[in-house]
Amino acid sequence: MIKDFTKLETFLVVIKEKSFSKASAKLGISQPAVTQQIKYLEEQLDAKLIERKKNGVKLTKEGEEVYKIAQKIAKCIQNAEQDLLKVINKQITFIIGSSFTIGNYILPQIINEIKKIVENDILIKVDVSENIVDNVLGKKFDLGLIESPIFKEGLIYREWMEDELVLFSNTKLPRYVRTEDLYKFNWICREEGSHTRKLVAETFEKLGVSCKKFNVIGEVSSSTAVVNSILRSPVNKEHPTVSIISRYAIEDELQSGRLFEAKIKGEKIKRKFYITYLKERRNDPFLMKIVDLLLKFKK
Repeated sequence: MIKDFTKLETFLVVIKEKSFSKASAKLGISQPAVTQQIKYLEEQLDAKLIERKKNGVKLTKEGEEVYKIAQKIAKCIQNAEQDLLKVINKQITFIIGSSFTIGNYILPQIINEIKKIVENDILIKVDVSENIVDNVLGKKFDLGLIESPIFKEGLIYREWMEDELVLFSNTKLPRYVRTEDLYKFNWICREEGSHTRKLVAETFEKLGVSCKKFNVIGEVSSSTAVVNSILRSPVNKEHPTVSIISRYAIEDELQSGRLFEAKIKGEKIKRKFYITYLKERRNDPFLMKIVDLLLKFKK
């Protein structure tokens, strides 16, 4: 007899994702564990439920019947949980921890859609990725949106959006900048400890560029401060003031012609943004609605 809904939920996720590996990522468990749970269901029901195909999975005749029943059970559970959450949400605020670029430039475009799901106030806490991860793990944040994959036990991490860090200035730059040209610029840098600075330093080290030889005229603690510092710098064609930042942070200024970007010859600085939440909340339909909304949001 099937005494809990966990294995039926795994079955539903496999069908929804059309893949054992994608179901594994969504549920935060290993692919062998997913396979084992499906096998357990089949043994308990004495019926083959799923056939694996090259292009995904296919339900057997018995699997289709089980799928209909499992959906009904899931709907009943979801409705009960939603009723409970409506009561709870009168007393709590949904808290999202977000790294600087995401919190300042991406979340504002989707926050109203998230509010429709939450039906209550949302508090966005902007911080460095490491602090966000710790606060999600400590149950102080409901959800984390990070730009640095700091992996810790007890959390699920979902790859989200791709970001590119670009060289930019308020002075028009050549389309491609050689590594030797980097030493001619005046630099505004992020502070020590920021993920952006670390990623840029690693890239330059790979290219054989010594950041210690740069003419750094300022260090600031946020992407907004970087952008404002460059905008207010004197225009100097021989020695432009430059920095490296997420393209999301300067999209409007690039379109308006207030800022200009250039590519570093032979290199692109790319990174992934991640969504993270507690493993124990992977069955929370309220939280999963928000995660699904974020995963559908592509710029």
